[in-house]
Order: sequence, then C-alpha cells, then structure tokens
Amino acid sequence: MKHDDRVHDVAVPGEEPHAESTFSALATPLIDEALARVDSIHAGASPESLHQLRVALRRLRSLWWAYRPLLDKEENARQRALYRNLADAAGRTRDWDILLELLAGDEDTPRDVPACLREAREQALAMSRKTLIDANIHNALRDALASTSKELNAVPERHALQKFAAKRVRAAERSLRKTLRGASHAKRFDYEALHDVRKAGKKVRYLLEFFGPMLDDGYGHTLAHLKKLQQCFGELNDVIASVALLRDNTGLFVDEQDASAALAYLNERRRHRQREAVRLLRKS
Repeated sequence: MKHDDRVHDVAVPGEEPHAESTFSALATPLIDEALARVDSIHAGASPESLHQLRVALRRLRSLWWAYRPLLDKEENARQRALYRNLADAAGRTRDWDILLELLAGDEDTPRDVPACLREAREQALAMSRKTLIDANIHNALRDALASTSKELNAVPERHALQKFAAKRVRAAERSLRKTLRGASHAKRFDYEALHDVRKAGKKVRYLLEFFGPMLDDGYGHTLAHLKKLQQCFGELNDVIASVALLRDNTGLFVDEQDASAALAYLNERRRHRQREAVRLLRKS
C-alpha cells in the first residue's frame, strides 16, 4: 500500500536520471558516514563524533521522508523511527557534552565544571554505546538501505528526478512557512513553536543539500538563511535543554549553592539566546 500523498510526473522511458535509481546514491554516503561515526564513538567518543553521528542519522531520516510518497507507508515510518531512536541514543551523551561546554564558559571568562557532571557524562556514554551495540547498527542501516532500494527498483514506473525533487522541496518549504507563521503570531514566547521551526528548517536544508544541484532554481540564498536560522535556534535549544538536564541532576552536586549558581548562569544565557531568536524570527 503506497502513501497517497503523491502525484508525481512519470519519467519517459529511457530518460535519466529518475528518483528511484538515485536513492541509493544519495543514501549510501550518509550510511557510510553514520557507521564511521559509530566506529569512532567506540574508539574515543569525542563530543564532535557524537554530534556528527546524530546529524548523519537526522539526514537519513529526512532522506527517507523525501522518498515517502514512493514507499510503503508503514515500512517508511519504521525506518524513520529507527534513525530517530539511534539519534536519541547518541543524543543522550551529546546533551551532557553541550551542558559541560556551556558551563565551561568561554576563553574570556572560563569556569570550572564540577567533576560530578563529567562523571555523569561518562555514564551516559556507556549507555549510548550499549544502545548502539544492542541495535546492531551496522546491519540495521545496511538492511534499511537494501530493503528500500529493492522496493524502489521493483516499481513498474519511474519518476523524473528533477520534478520529484522540486515537489518534495516545495512540500518541506510549505511546512516551514506554516511553522514560521505559527511562531511569529504567538502572543508570548513559545519555545515549542520555535523548536518546530528549527525542525522544519532542518528538513528543508537537508533536502536542498540532497537535491539542490538537480534543481533549476538557485537555492544558495535560501540555504544560507536556513543555516543562520538553525544556528540561532539550535543555540537556544541547546541552552534550554541544558537547563532542563541540570535541573534533573542537581542532586549530583555536593553543595546546593553550586547547583543554584550553575542554574542561574545557564538561565541568563537562555534569556540572551531567547532574545536573539525572537529578533531573527521577526525578520524571517
């Protein structure tokens, strides 16, 4: 049973490229990147390797979303859930990394990070590694690629890649515009609305990175704006998530005053990022 949201132009026989045959070429480098990051996490698990693994998995999820109209609805949902769950596993340790980075301050005003929080990060890393090992991620990603490629190659009709790509980019852009309207019309600061804008912006950005070279329109300006939007909203998301994580773990501190001081510092950074995000939203 195919998802019924597709109305795409069927490619003329013999014309290339088409969407179905291009899928594997788009997905394979992303899977290779994700697996390389998994291997590096087992070796050392730097904050950057965890971040890049999560990015690779999110890009895979967006690629499967792009191809959703051509795929079995339930199977596509299962594959996208796999990437989300794996990204969440890596994200639990990455959240601790972000918290530690924020609490460390900057070069001008460095701060001491409590050892108890560093120990908590190592415990989170152990859990992330276990989850990724238990998931047998190498086989899971290779199987996902093989099964989806097989399904696409088995369909009797072929869809012109350029038209398919343009329609999927437009669908993602419509979703982004909708979330932007909702966030900009909010009477008071709405973090969830901004978070939705960030996620919708990521989807558009990833699709433009996948399909941009195949489209006639110049999307360079759009891509640059999306990166700026993502950076600003991402920094806000980081500090809000860090405040929540720290609140949930204040019991790790020996001195209650140290916990209160750390929370006060993060809340001040949150207010600063929030003001920046609101200003950028009004310009969008």
